[in-house]
Amino acid sequence: MTATALPADRIPVIVGVGEIVDRPKDIAEGLEPLALLEQAIRRAENDAGAKLVQDIGSLDVVNFLSWRYRDPEQLLAQRLGVTPSHCYYGPVGGESPIRYLHEAALRIARGECEVAVVCGAEAQSTATKAERAGVQLPWTPFAHDVEEPKRGAAFQNPLAVKLGVFRPVSVYPFYEVASAAKWGQTPRQALAESGELWSRFSAVAAYNPNAWLKRHFTPEEITTASVDNRPIAWPYTKLMVANPMVNMGAALILTSLAKARASGIADARMIYPLGGASAEDPRDYLTRDQFAESHPQNAVLQAAMDLVGGKGTAFDVIELYSCFPCVPKMARRTLGLGADVEPTVTGGLTFFGAPLNTYMTHAACAMVRRLRGGGATRGLLYGQGGFVTKHHALVISREPPPSLSQDVSVQADADRRRAAAPDFVSEARGHGKVESFTALYDRNGEIEHGVVMLRTEQDTRTLARVPAQDQVTLAQLMRPDRTPVSAIGTISMSADGVPEWRAN
Repeated sequence: MTATALPADRIPVIVGVGEIVDRPKDIAEGLEPLALLEQAIRRAENDAGAKLVQDIGSLDVVNFLSWRYRDPEQLLAQRLGVTPSHCYYGPVGGESPIRYLHEAALRIARGECEVAVVCGAEAQSTATKAERAGVQLPWTPFAHDVEEPKRGAAFQNPLAVKLGVFRPVSVYPFYEVASAAKWGQTPRQALAESGELWSRFSAVAAYNPNAWLKRHFTPEEITTASVDNRPIAWPYTKLMVANPMVNMGAALILTSLAKARASGIADARMIYPLGGASAEDPRDYLTRDQFAESHPQNAVLQAAMDLVGGKGTAFDVIELYSCFPCVPKMARRTLGLGADVEPTVTGGLTFFGAPLNTYMTHAACAMVRRLRGGGATRGLLYGQGGFVTKHHALVISREPPPSLSQDVSVQADADRRRAAAPDFVSEARGHGKVESFTALYDRNGEIEHGVVMLRTEQDTRTLARVPAQDQVTLAQLMRPDRTPVSAIGTISMSADGVPEWRAN
């Protein structure tokens, strides 16, 4: 990677962080995303202790899904009274806040702007409650003529859509099951690790004043299905998946070291981006080579470790993206960290809350505060988006970097790690070996059907349904003491044209 030494007016620093959590007593009083964004930015400016908003030259707004606007980035700029030369509203992706933060730092390093803002907000809790109650919200009119952002089914195989495995909650279990098998874990052991890890996330959320759910849950409370913790998609319960029903906004302000000092900001308040990396996988997850690990995740985290001497233990604090347990479980192994890892400074997408694409904006705010507080010098922010698809890591520190590389992508490294993916077929018969598995549940906790990802006798890949009535096959696949991976069964074609699989 190419890097050059930076003068003070090209050294990017994070100087302000702001967050807002909106819990309206009256639905109609709930703040819309634009209002949350503006308030978060104003709070970040107050945190910086300097008038910086008027000089914004770069404004990145994380994609939001709870309300639809036409050109929300321009509407926000108008509210702030600024005309930034870079004004961007990006696509769906949980990694995007870290990518925008990294790109904003590089923009300052190139001398393209002096002040940059990265922000995001969601008001899904209010929007959903208003819709259910038939309440007309006094917000900016919903932009029905603006196309809904592409996600989920837009990128997936038709058979995956037909079988219901085209949403995050039904796709991540494939990685959960395959990775556990690779690590030699039984489902019971994998579930126990998930419960312990998620309990640590909840412990941090319990003391985060901005968290939506401030309670420390035990591992058993998290992993045991109950009326209040219904199963969602095997092996995940409600307390193991992201919670988007929140109203939150967050913002970070960056500027140059020279401008920060000229504005009277104390050095102790400044946090420096040291560098990072990005890579991604094909959006159609069925075209990937395997599901026991993520090659882009490995490449991105390795690049982050290389910045600090090649070891994950060189980070004093970390934030590992936590939409579903498999993601931080894979990440901590790549980083060489043990099962006792402290995975978050924020609280996680289940307990802190999951304002859809913008959780990592809040995580960056929490990380900045943690580093300012002393006792920690260097932090890792790792975000991911899609279905283990897009990955971005950023290292930030209380100590300035000697230089800042403009080379961000490690896609070539990720691609070198990837083997050839099997061809996918929508029709299959004969023997099929399980590559991974999940079962989908309805809201009453009853299994709708199971879905197996299979390798056929021809070594092609397919998906197959396991009907809810086939309790024998489901019981074998969901045994707590034996992984379903590599189980052999028979594939047949059902009357509706969908492959079905029965255990031998």
